[in-house]
Amino acid sequence: MAVIGAGAAGLTAALAAAKAGAQVTLLNAHPRIGLKILMSGGTRCNVTHREVSERDYQGGSRPFVARVLRAFPVERTLAWFEELGVALKLEETGKYFPASDDANTVLAALLAAIERAGVTIESGARVIRLERREPDGYRLGIQMVRSAATFEGGGVSRRGEASWPLPAVEPDRWLEADRVVIATGGLSFPRTGSDGVGYSLVSSLGHTLEPPIPALTPLTSEDPLCAAAQGTTLDVELSLWAGGKRSERIPGSMVIAHFGYSGPAALDLSRHWLRSGNRPKVTCNFAPAETLESFRNAWVDAARQAPERTVRRHLARWLPERLGERLAEEAGVDPGARVNQVDRAHRDAVIAGVIERDLHVIGTLGYEKAEVTAGGVRLSEVDPSTLESRKSAGLYLCGEILDVEGRLGGFNFQWSWSSGMVAGQAAASMAATAGID
Repeated sequence: MAVIGAGAAGLTAALAAAKAGAQVTLLNAHPRIGLKILMSGGTRCNVTHREVSERDYQGGSRPFVARVLRAFPVERTLAWFEELGVALKLEETGKYFPASDDANTVLAALLAAIERAGVTIESGARVIRLERREPDGYRLGIQMVRSAATFEGGGVSRRGEASWPLPAVEPDRWLEADRVVIATGGLSFPRTGSDGVGYSLVSSLGHTLEPPIPALTPLTSEDPLCAAAQGTTLDVELSLWAGGKRSERIPGSMVIAHFGYSGPAALDLSRHWLRSGNRPKVTCNFAPAETLESFRNAWVDAARQAPERTVRRHLARWLPERLGERLAEEAGVDPGARVNQVDRAHRDAVIAGVIERDLHVIGTLGYEKAEVTAGGVRLSEVDPSTLESRKSAGLYLCGEILDVEGRLGGFNFQWSWSSGMVAGQAAASMAATAGID
């Protein structure tokens, strides 16, 4: 059998299938294997989270996601990494990282296990055709990639269309396989090999795509606040407004950058912003434990009980000083003024700036900085117990190519481990049942 894609899901699927007795060829388009693993978590590789459930994911059916996660939950993931020889540590955030703080530890352990299991690895082998072979199995057309520069331009279109043309070149060679697992990922960080060819392959076999979009990607803005408070990091609550109604609330840490906004809250909001269309409004509560009313009451109490307190000092209870000063100035208030000297209109303007400030979001940094792709193969077209295609027997799909994406914090890696394990074991089991490799 063949596994297409040697990222987290593909490596897991290949290892699971080989340990179940299948003869596996693992094909990776990029000449280097595991680049996204090495890049992830600031090169530390956040392998999973302490608590993972279907509620941590967007995309298709949550019962579908729950079933896959139950088949290989966090507890089994932790035990599996122990078997691989990777010591993990749990941080206060609930995230698990390798104790080495080095993503190379994770990749090296996976590759060593792959080698021990007898998997044949072919890097720089880009599958550009996938055809049904009668009466059973598949023919894979392979283009040999000799340089990483092949992916520098991003490859197949990354604009988000629902159909993806196959590359207009003939394969250098063909490979036959009785079972195929597709783990090609999406479009995120295209220079690592995620160029959309996987979408072409599944579409050619009858699958329907939920239109792919970047997810977990920074938000862009031309707001002067970005330059004035660049580098500021704080906990916030972001709200997305569409049609005059609040559609999402995303709490978490946010980083104000020269181009806009990054950090977990901004990244988690990005897919919702893109799906909403027509540039929906994003507002920020810089004091997420407060409301307009509670913040107003705190100001009134300060004016009564601490009349010498300045606006700067008052806002510093919730905000970094530089940010507090900027928000006061935007409202036309001198940060050095006493709180009891600020009239009601200006006071309320400062409070609105703290609790519900428009961030003037105009876009995202797209696939080039997206940690994951939203959209992909519709889950209704895949068997949740095996991840076998309902459109093409003997074809299995796992990882990011499916219409599932998790929030920031190790959830997408957990989906890769879980779905890769399910697909790999099921593919090997079906091959054994049919008396084939």
